[in-house]
Amino acid sequence: MPALEALVRSSHRVVAVYTQPDRPAGRGQQLAASAVKQCALRHGLPVEQPATLREPAAVERLQRWSADVMVVAAYGLLLPPAILQTPRLGCINIHASLLPRWRGAAPIQRAIAAGDQQTGVTIMQMEAGLDTGPMLLTRAVQIEARETAASLHDRLATLGAEALLDALDEVAQGAATPQVQPADGVTYATKLRKEEATIDWSRSAAEIDRQIRAFDPWPVAETRWNGQQLRVWQAIPIDSPASNGPGQVLATSAAGIDVGTGTGVLRLTRVQSAGRKAMSAAEFLKAHRLDGAVLGS
Repeated sequence: MPALEALVRSSHRVVAVYTQPDRPAGRGQQLAASAVKQCALRHGLPVEQPATLREPAAVERLQRWSADVMVVAAYGLLLPPAILQTPRLGCINIHASLLPRWRGAAPIQRAIAAGDQQTGVTIMQMEAGLDTGPMLLTRAVQIEARETAASLHDRLATLGAEALLDALDEVAQGAATPQVQPADGVTYATKLRKEEATIDWSRSAAEIDRQIRAFDPWPVAETRWNGQQLRVWQAIPIDSPASNGPGQVLATSAAGIDVGTGTGVLRLTRVQSAGRKAMSAAEFLKAHRLDGAVLGS
């Protein structure tokens, strides 16, 4: 949405906004408009919500808008060649990584989980391959020590909006200089799967910490305790050699729940049991005893 807001405030004219169809949301499963649609309607912009872009009718509809360029940001649908070729100046994508690092669906989460210290945004020309197109502009940022996928997403969304306007100005002036992506350093950020959320306590405290931060807000890292789901929203590695086995609760206090891992100790500071709200470890411990427990079973 920051990209659309930036475009509306810029000198460029938005002729139409494409977003996915309304989806059921909330406990009542009522149809809800995306944030992009809500933003577009606030600004009085036409909204298109095709279920697919592969039908000839969708291509014909897009052609009627006679757009010079199409900007794509986390649209969630593949653009067939006929769509990519429709705008006079092609399609431009805001991608949340420094390509060719982390092509694919989940670049933010994969960068945090891998322990990358730097990421950024790439404004690229789209082609048939998965994030393989020429780069128009890149902007880098450092990944903070306690960064989550949620906080990094928000920072990159703002950065991407700013970079987009710079790139569009160059395209409009005929001054853009697309750069072919390097062949070296290509990695793929595969789509997140719910089963990846399960914590493997034999991994190091640092790795599990990155997993927890990468999976906030979805799918949220989790373990088992007394046969029940226990989600872990926040944790921090502490300077203490692990004793006993991985997953063993070593100590509990107002500061958190100390758990042994394959290497080091991880202090859980915010957790959520099944059917309950997330709460601080201190609050959780008021109602539950975990001393001596083994997580993951």
